[in-house]
Amino acid sequence: MTTTETFGASGRTVVIKRADKEIFPGDGITKKDLAEHYRRVARRMLPHLRGRPLMLERHPDGIGGGRFMQKDTPDHFPEWIHRAELPKEGGTVTYPVCDDLATLLYLADQACVTPHRWLSRADRPDRPDRLVFDLDPPGDDFEQVREAAALAHELFDELELPTVLMTTGSRGLHVVVALDRRAGFDEVRAFARDVAGLLADRHPDRLTTAARKQARGDRLYLDVQRNGYGQTAVAPYAVRALPGAPVATPVSWAELDDPRLTARRWTLATIGDRLAEGDPWREAPRRGRSLTAARRRLAKLT
Repeated sequence: MTTTETFGASGRTVVIKRADKEIFPGDGITKKDLAEHYRRVARRMLPHLRGRPLMLERHPDGIGGGRFMQKDTPDHFPEWIHRAELPKEGGTVTYPVCDDLATLLYLADQACVTPHRWLSRADRPDRPDRLVFDLDPPGDDFEQVREAAALAHELFDELELPTVLMTTGSRGLHVVVALDRRAGFDEVRAFARDVAGLLADRHPDRLTTAARKQARGDRLYLDVQRNGYGQTAVAPYAVRALPGAPVATPVSWAELDDPRLTARRWTLATIGDRLAEGDPWREAPRRGRSLTAARRRLAKLT
């Protein structure tokens, strides 16, 4: 029998239809469970979503039934969900924006397993406030990711750019720098490429910026391609469409040496215990940094 669940949130009533539908059939995780997760993490997650255009990774038939990536806001979405109409080549796209818990729960009802966020906000879409290094291992050795993250952290410290760290819930880690929105995407991506280039020059046997997989060998690729207009990165506390329902989770730099740390360390079933430990990003600077001084420092190192 098909069931519905009703949630009160943000002064609205959100109905989860087909609440007993198994989104993760191998784990018995239902659409209701997904909605409960997003309600549980909302206080931590929403500050990383508000004002940002989203790309929705939807799995209406469960994670084994195919997915589709949605940018345009469907006509059937309620009017109270915020939208951002932004330019693309040859036209515009009207993206959904998740500014409150009601929207987050509605996205769960739409079988949006994973919201992917822009690195800029809709009010200044060409001015990113995040720079991301995406670190995935060339094989299955997570130690390579751990090592690359530590080396990136060390270099960003030299550049006096504070960083935070998160598991992606998939294969690797993201190293994230908060920016002040003064530089455009072209400048930010060029800076990220230069930082990655210096890291690869310093550690040529372990790291690479080679675009072609055949040229990388066993070295870890320093991926900075997300730092472009219209590109997205998985949001903190988002569920990934993988067996076990792993969750992209912020971690502290001290935890990088924890042998238990992996890209899928926390799941929908265990994230509650993680939340009870406190916010590992609580000491991160609240204001983004300028790249102007950092670029001067980088120039002296190259």
